[in-house]
Amino acid sequence: MRLSAKIFYNIIVQIIGKIIATVLGLVAIAIITRQLGLVGFGQYTTIITWLSFFAILADFGLTLVTAQMISQPGADEKKLLNNLLAFRLVLAILLLSLAPIVILFFPYSQVIKLGVLVTVLSFFFIALNQVLVGLFQKKLRMEKVSLAEIVSRVVLVIGVILAVKLEFGLMGILVATVTASAINFFLLFIFARSFARLRLEFDLSIWKEIARKSWPLALTIALNLIYLKADTLILSLIKSEAEVGIYGAAYKVVDVLITIPFMFAGIILPVMTFNWLKRDICTLKKVLQKSFDFMAILAVPLIVGAQFTAHEVMAIVAGQEFFISGSVLKILIIAAGLIFLGIIFSHVIIAIDKQKKLIWAYVFTSITALSGYLIFIPRFSYFGAAWVTVYSELIIAIAAIYYTWKYIKFFPKLGRAIKAVLASAIMALGLYYLPDYFYQSGLNLLLTIGAASVVYFVSLIVLGGITKKEIIELLNKS
Repeated sequence: MRLSAKIFYNIIVQIIGKIIATVLGLVAIAIITRQLGLVGFGQYTTIITWLSFFAILADFGLTLVTAQMISQPGADEKKLLNNLLAFRLVLAILLLSLAPIVILFFPYSQVIKLGVLVTVLSFFFIALNQVLVGLFQKKLRMEKVSLAEIVSRVVLVIGVILAVKLEFGLMGILVATVTASAINFFLLFIFARSFARLRLEFDLSIWKEIARKSWPLALTIALNLIYLKADTLILSLIKSEAEVGIYGAAYKVVDVLITIPFMFAGIILPVMTFNWLKRDICTLKKVLQKSFDFMAILAVPLIVGAQFTAHEVMAIVAGQEFFISGSVLKILIIAAGLIFLGIIFSHVIIAIDKQKKLIWAYVFTSITALSGYLIFIPRFSYFGAAWVTVYSELIIAIAAIYYTWKYIKFFPKLGRAIKAVLASAIMALGLYYLPDYFYQSGLNLLLTIGAASVVYFVSLIVLGGITKKEIIELLNKS
């Protein structure tokens, strides 16, 4: 199978897998929010956010570094993977063990502190997963990752339902979360053994190389934490648990959506790294342009459509009690769109090994975002948090685009992005004039979103945003 066909196959498999996993994830969230309510979901959000803080530190950029290192010509894949796995294990144990200790010094309720102690195991398994995902990205066998994720989501849904039926409350839901993460890891570990015989290795020379490549990413990730997680943590410390629940529910929907650009960029990263090492800049630029076009075609209608459907989406996803979260989702979806558009540029910076250059941007963004959170959250609660998040993603996207232009002289052509905007405007007209009752039930909303999607893509084809030749090529490859 040709490389382009393999990439296409992986993208299609992941999209299908991600759709299934997303639906299952939304089902789980729908049950959780309805069971816990605003206050309970605020506690759940605080627990997950607190642990995410330490888990992201433990990430150390190893998912990206794994894909980069094993993609280099002549790399000893088995030895690298074994050392990366050991490196990840040590980091995960050291950093995640701090989470239930440090929270004892914060003014959270005993429920939240106990929840952190229970759920830390879930993030331990997620941390180990990230090295294995790098292997599947390199092998272009992401269907294994999709299958493991789907199975784990099924386990999560079943576990959450059992927790509700047996009236185990928040702790039962957290145990179900841990179980699902464990299943995901063990499946990936089993699948990975068909490509490499995995065991722990402690080669200090390789560990030094891993650290050398990882520290710029680790530093930027640590700085990312300030503007990615500080909003929810500050909100949880100075506002009510119900307000955290409102913000957390909208953020959860955005978290689901942004798995798409990260998934896509993860597939493209080894390809970009390979072309850079070959000094095939022409092909690298073509990959970048097509990737940007694809992201723009997805991001623009997402932002526009959410302005009309956000409240109803939140009411159906999380329950009528979370209808107000739609106002937050309308803002956060703009940040999601910026991630869609900027992710390819931040990944090409990694591919060309210039990630150190982005550190200043993360320092600036972190300092200004933290200042923004401290100023605007006390005054405007979750609205202040949401708009500062948009600001943060905009600055990072601009910095990544700038360095992409500086080092490979690439700036995206905006023709298709503009056509996506025009097609979205046509879609918006239809949504604007649609009677209100079309949004008032789950089935009607799904039909409305489906019809809006058809209007958008038909308009895009008519405007030339997607050509007939490209559609035929896609059908032939499938």
